[in-house]
Amino acid sequence: MATIEAQDLRERIGRFRVLIMGRANAGKTTILQKVCNTTDQPEIYDTKGNKIDTTIVNSSIKRGNHDIANEMVFKSCPDFVFHDSCGFEAGSEEEFESMKKFISERAHATKLEDRIHAIWYCIPMDDHWRTFQRAEEKFFQECETGHVPVVTVFTKFEALRPVAYGEIKKHLQGVSGEERSKRIAERVEELFAKTGVLDRLYNPENRARPKSHVRLQNMNKPNTNCDALLESTTLALDDEELRLCLFSTQKSNMELCIKCAIA
Repeated sequence: MATIEAQDLRERIGRFRVLIMGRANAGKTTILQKVCNTTDQPEIYDTKGNKIDTTIVNSSIKRGNHDIANEMVFKSCPDFVFHDSCGFEAGSEEEFESMKKFISERAHATKLEDRIHAIWYCIPMDDHWRTFQRAEEKFFQECETGHVPVVTVFTKFEALRPVAYGEIKKHLQGVSGEERSKRIAERVEELFAKTGVLDRLYNPENRARPKSHVRLQNMNKPNTNCDALLESTTLALDDEELRLCLFSTQKSNMELCIKCAIA
């Protein structure tokens, strides 16, 4: 029965479509690779399904030209389609308006397979005093995402640990390893709270507010994964069919499927 439902969903909804956002060097590509369990680069297609040479795409981005409608697909997980917003984060008003239009059109697209199903907004923590910049302000204050859930992804969260250690190392002399780790972890939480980023994200006056947020760290290491992001995204979806669609992309991750199904 589940197989029949999955096949029916695949025919009606198509692939699970995600818009990933965030400034350069936020670790977006690494996240997508983890989600798709690969180290390969994605293949890129235009809106007509024509494959685009990645060197051409990279050259266009460097010149400030980027088509958010282009689709990124990994061979290892073709059930996902990703779109990258890169461009507006650098301060281009034209790219910002293009992004807003894309979200509006894809959130209400007539064809289910053309709709975006989730937005992942990445905020890197390796510069924790500048977590909420102008790009974040514009997106969360001015963008209307409709029924599409936004999940904020705090990337490179491990960068807070050496900062925390540096602030309290004088007080760690002579303490046990367990106590040392506890105090550093507590200071990390204090540093994160001081950024005020959660208050700004969940400001009731924002037009776009996250359904949830996750912390990802050490994504450059081989033994890490994005299960927390996938679980959070699944729970953020109001549509049961979309949840099942996301389940089907993770059929090899039985533990995650069970966790989300129980929740």
